[in-house]
Amino acid sequence: MPIYEYRCKECGHVFSRLQRVGAPGDGIPCPECGSASSERLLSTFASASSSGSHGTSTCGRSGGGFT
Repeated sequence: MPIYEYRCKECGHVFSRLQRVGAPGDGIPCPECGSASSERLLSTFASASSSGSHGTSTCGRSGGGFT
């Protein structure tokens, strides 16, 4: 499940919420003031990769099992 960011239209508080893809984003209560007047914000995409995995493909090396 992705994490969505919201901003309260009443107090301006920005908060995050773990939510299913496609779930409605309206009526989410603000944890600061309790108002249900919030808007979903656009956020950037982040990706992680394990360290040491760059350029370590074994494809094409001798002894890889393919002849």
